[in-house]
Amino acid sequence: MRKANDKSIKDAIEQMLNVYKLKRRFDETSVVAHWPEIVGKPVANRTKELFVRDKKLFVRIESSVVKNEMLLMRQQIINKINDEAKSLVIEEIIFL
Repeated sequence: MRKANDKSIKDAIEQMLNVYKLKRRFDETSVVAHWPEIVGKPVANRTKELFVRDKKLFVRIESSVVKNEMLLMRQQIINKINDEAKSLVIEEIIFL
């Protein structure tokens, strides 16, 4: 039986991340961890470097063909990341 002020573990963790100002960092780390699911395994396998700094996602891809494809899909990838996180995590993707 749950009391009125009981929270799910998910809600409690979310609140803790917000209180301690860790949510943005958690979301940024989540982008890197879930990169294969975001862009697919073939693209993820060609990704040599991936990190987030100041709401910018920096990506180094070894294949120029894949890189050009990613340039065309840049906004869709940003939207997908932010929709999943339910917040503005990435504003820009920079290809190295």
